[in-house]
Parts: sequence; structure tokens; C-alpha cells
Amino acid sequence: MSTMTITIERTPRTLQFAGQSLQVEELSIRLPFARKSADLGELGGRDQHKIYVTETKELTPAEFDAFGRSLLVSRDWLRGKGGGTGDGCLCVEVTAPGRPYLYVNPEGGDYARYVARLG
Repeated sequence: MSTMTITIERTPRTLQFAGQSLQVEELSIRLPFARKSADLGELGGRDQHKIYVTETKELTPAEFDAFGRSLLVSRDWLRGKGGGTGDGCLCVEVTAPGRPYLYVNPEGGDYARYVARLG
């Protein structure tokens, strides 16, 4: 089995959002978001959106798998985060060793309302 490495450029940006300055990293690619998917098998979509990473949540592989099986479950670490900027989405980047990267925009809620997958 071979391993592939993909490098995605990340550019630091300062966005004005809800009357505040927000430090983010803009990804050099756009990704499609799925809305209210129950699990990772339901991800996809047509519209490509800019992604602004506001923070990274690192999980263990077991935690990531549990998260991926139940995206609609409430999670304290998502509460009040995310939002749309007109041309992009404010996202929590979710990572775990050996797993794809997920970009989650809870739109101020506490569950993975919008999710994009890389890898």
C-alpha cells in the first residue's frame, strides 16, 4: 500500500465577523459541504466554498470514528462556533492520525451542521 501526501496552502487572514476581528487560516482550496449529514457516508455536495479555519480539534482515531458515525450529536467543543462569511465558512478543522481532515461549520450550534471532507 502506498501513501500519498497532499500539501494544502494555508494563508493567515484577519476577517471582520459579527463586529469582531477574527484570526483564521484560509485554505488554498474550496470544498463542498454537506448539510445535516448523519455520518461520513453522507458527505458531498456541489457548491464549493472557501474554508477559513478558526481552530483545530485533534481527536484520537477512536474519537474521530465515533464523531464520524454520529455527526448530529451535540458536542460542547462545537458550541457557538462557525458561521458564514458570504464567500466562505468559518470552520473547526477536525483531525486524527490516519483519518481524513474534516471541516465543520456548526453555524453557532453544537453539532456538525455543515461538514466538508478532505482525504
